[in-house]
Amino acid sequence: MAESSTISKGSTVEECQDMIRRGLRTPMVKFLKEHLEKSGCRIGDNFIKASHCNQKISGGYARGRGIIVCSNHMQIQDEVNQVLIHELIHAYDECRAGNLDWANCAHHACSEIRAGHLSGDCHYKRELLRGYLKIRGHEQECVKRRVMKSMSGNPNCSETASKDAMEAIWDVCYNDTKPFDRAP
Repeated sequence: MAESSTISKGSTVEECQDMIRRGLRTPMVKFLKEHLEKSGCRIGDNFIKASHCNQKISGGYARGRGIIVCSNHMQIQDEVNQVLIHELIHAYDECRAGNLDWANCAHHACSEIRAGHLSGDCHYKRELLRGYLKIRGHEQECVKRRVMKSMSGNPNCSETASKDAMEAIWDVCYNDTKPFDRAP
């Protein structure tokens, strides 16, 4: 689940759907979609949808339902692109693992670590825009913060269980860059 950094009203569902269409043509999104298909997971036309969300999130991925981009939390194309990339990494993880259990705190934490690290969510420029001014070591700190925020929405994982799971699998998941050769 991608955390929302936008406070204003955002865009309409139609405007967001247009931004999704544009986002699907970006190199990183195309790359992830291609690797999902190479892994045996087809993405239909309705796999990614814009929707008005009542929660304070940017979007989410759900098995069997696909990706939702929360239009009311999206203002610009870059925000939509980031949600698409982040959530496509979750979809790729589920496709690749075959037995990913989102109720399992370690499974959920691992996918969040990978999505945070590989999507660019924690690029230092994005962090500066969020008000985090630390330059050295910011990326891992950001990924950990965002993993915990995302996992707070998982009713099966307490804060302690989430933190313990994240720390236990950190090195393996942070260093797993598939389908990329290295972290982008």
